[in-house]
Amino acid sequence: MGSGKLAYFLAKQFASKGYHITVVNTDQQEAVTFSRSLKATVIHGEGSNPTILSQAGAYQADVVLGLTGNDEDNLIACQIAQKEYGVPRTVALVNDPENRPIFEKLGISVAFSATEIIANLIEQQTSSDEIKNLLPVAEGKINVTEIALSESTSIAGKTIDEIQLPTGTLIASILRRQDVIVPGGDTVLEINDRLILISQPEYYGQLLRLLGAE
Repeated sequence: MGSGKLAYFLAKQFASKGYHITVVNTDQQEAVTFSRSLKATVIHGEGSNPTILSQAGAYQADVVLGLTGNDEDNLIACQIAQKEYGVPRTVALVNDPENRPIFEKLGISVAFSATEIIANLIEQQTSSDEIKNLLPVAEGKINVTEIALSESTSIAGKTIDEIQLPTGTLIASILRRQDVIVPGGDTVLEINDRLILISQPEYYGQLLRLLGAE
């Protein structure tokens, strides 16, 4: 359920992977354009309307995605899909990040805020070659990052216990030459180690400063 480039390119991508896609679009002209260029069923109407959801085949859907620019419409459509048609999984775009807890409290399977995810990526990006593979997971609630310890780091020669990692962060593994090490508190860090880090976004900056990678 949605319109514009987001709905179009997601539908195109999923269809290319063999999924059966039905798009509900409120813009009649855009719905016509979608129907001509996508390998998908396209219906013109409001996805928060139970009749439209029925016409779209919600009763046999595996997943319903609410991707409009209106949080209320996304919430209502997902709730109707769950309660009226028994759709096992619903995914809703939350345009206002402050609304995400409400969506989760009301039983939406996955509520994600593109604003939060993009903001975290922008905030965490750096020109440093020492940082690679920044990957937000769990709707942006967790980051997985690879960081190389350079010669300028002050923590080389110290154990993980000694450096006192910030709350909400973890060194999951260490890539040292040809070896992969699952570290413990007594593991000593060395220059050129590549650390695979798991962190909550709010503690990411503290972790970078501690490791001398910012």
